[in-house]
Amino acid sequence: MLTAIIVAAGTSQRMGFDKLFADLGGRPVVAWSVAAFQACAAVDGIVLVTHPEKESPFRELAQREGWTKLRAVLPGGAQRHLSVWNGLQTVGGGDVPENYVAVHDGARPLVTPGAITRCLELAQTTGAACCASPVTDTLKRADAQGRIASGVDRTNLWAMQTPQTFSLPLLLRAYRAVIDAGEIVTDETSALERIGQPVALFNSGDFNLKITYPQDLELARHLLATRQ
Repeated sequence: MLTAIIVAAGTSQRMGFDKLFADLGGRPVVAWSVAAFQACAAVDGIVLVTHPEKESPFRELAQREGWTKLRAVLPGGAQRHLSVWNGLQTVGGGDVPENYVAVHDGARPLVTPGAITRCLELAQTTGAACCASPVTDTLKRADAQGRIASGVDRTNLWAMQTPQTFSLPLLLRAYRAVIDAGEIVTDETSALERIGQPVALFNSGDFNLKITYPQDLELARHLLATRQ
């Protein structure tokens, strides 16, 4: 059993406007993200975590889009990890090893059902898997004045993406440790690292960008048009 938690509770501060409801090929950005999980045969249910003020718009969107796998629309927390924690409370069978959960950013609209399935298959073997891409750009570390201070060896460096898929009991244990310690993590792999659990990386081999800046939205529109 695979439940997807779609995290859509951000404030879009770097974007300057609500990126999740920005138009992308005639649909809101977040609609593409959820639709990929709706279309994936491996997904049994979807939990959407959003800002409390957006719960009603998301429920209306769900009705228009026909998300039959949607199980709940929940309020998120002040940080991303608290939003994921809220979502995890609704996923049943937390002590059943065969239950899996995939956490996905609502602002990654180019994810595909195929990538979701392959990430799950890797998690079923390893317990923890994450979509990622190897870093290919030259990396530099800057000083406080924004000047190059040193180079960064990119050997074995990967950029984390979503979905990040885990055995549900494993992810619950990792997040319980984070919550109990009052710490902040920016993604699920960081929570797993904290308890010493290895995470297998899955190179999706496809565009899976996160909409963060206006130019990302323009690129996503172009890539989506190319796919279609």
